[in-house]
Amino acid sequence: MTVPKAKRRALTYADAGVDLDARRRFVESIREIARSTHGPEVLSGVGPFAGLFQLGDYRAPVLVSSTDSVGTKVKIASLLGRFDTIGVDLVHQNVNDILALGAEPLFFLDYIASATLDAEEKMALVRGVASACRDVGCALIGGETADMPGVYAPGDLDLVGFVVGVVERDAIIDGSTIGAGDALLGLPSSGLHTNGFALVRQVFSVGVGGDAAEERARLERSYPELTSQADLSQAEGATPSRSSSAKGRSASGGGQALGETLLTPHRGYYNALKLALADVKGIAHITGGGLIDNVPRMLPDGLGARLDRAAWPAPPIFDLIQREGGIDEAEMFRTFNMGLGLVLAVDPSDVDAVRSAVPDALVVGEVVRQEGAERVAID
Repeated sequence: MTVPKAKRRALTYADAGVDLDARRRFVESIREIARSTHGPEVLSGVGPFAGLFQLGDYRAPVLVSSTDSVGTKVKIASLLGRFDTIGVDLVHQNVNDILALGAEPLFFLDYIASATLDAEEKMALVRGVASACRDVGCALIGGETADMPGVYAPGDLDLVGFVVGVVERDAIIDGSTIGAGDALLGLPSSGLHTNGFALVRQVFSVGVGGDAAEERARLERSYPELTSQADLSQAEGATPSRSSSAKGRSASGGGQALGETLLTPHRGYYNALKLALADVKGIAHITGGGLIDNVPRMLPDGLGARLDRAAWPAPPIFDLIQREGGIDEAEMFRTFNMGLGLVLAVDPSDVDAVRSAVPDALVVGEVVRQEGAERVAID
């Protein structure tokens, strides 16, 4: 006798890990958040297949674009369940990149991919993106939230941003007029920004696939030397985080927690620098590759940079990383920003004007003729 097979329940997309109803509700919930960044130039809201942005009145406009991710800093955010600051990171690092060419940000798009982020965690990300966009006058015009079970492990995510800006053709900052003897000015960073986290995670054994509770405990450990780091989270353009709250400090007041310091947002420089751009010859955004690799990117061939290490203070997190990891000084400067988020090349006669417009800019070195293979010397 043949036994009939039990009738199998029909599978749905939700059974495979993608809840279309939840996605629809999420899109509806972020409409007002995105709309809060829109001006009259935005001709479409959230929902259409693409965003519409009307370019304003320019003489000879050149569009400037950039894309970047937050990188493995998302591992720290995921371990701590803190998603309110990495959206700020995403906007500032991309806007800083187009600022290096003198561009004004116009509009921004984000891409969030994960397997298990819930609606509130996604909302925290988008709120951070929108907040930073409002700070720099940039419209959050669209994006994509991708649920990708099987590609991302539980707790993993990726966060990518895309920015488009504009600059008049005769105002492009391309470094072509930089010459030997020009001054190098540095703008302080708020900490690691979004670079070097692959090394940091190894140094402190966090976000490396170990026991989550143990890794979280390491991030919650407080270090006395990190106490002053709390003030840096209020750097220009950064959304205030909870770094100055009790959550970020030990019960005994023994300094800021490591994880709170690591999540300090990437500083945005557009508002601070936009009024001084006419007096700036070159801008280097100090991201992956640190000072050693990024400063030469703005210099014409045959020129190098000499930096005076004593000319600027570095946030204490860098000394802590170097000590705990036993890292060579040269490796630190090749990996991290070491306290400088932007380096500007300025004619000596314009230094006072730039420093008047940007009070925290410090003279940190000068442009020199290149000698040998190395293009950056740090004395």
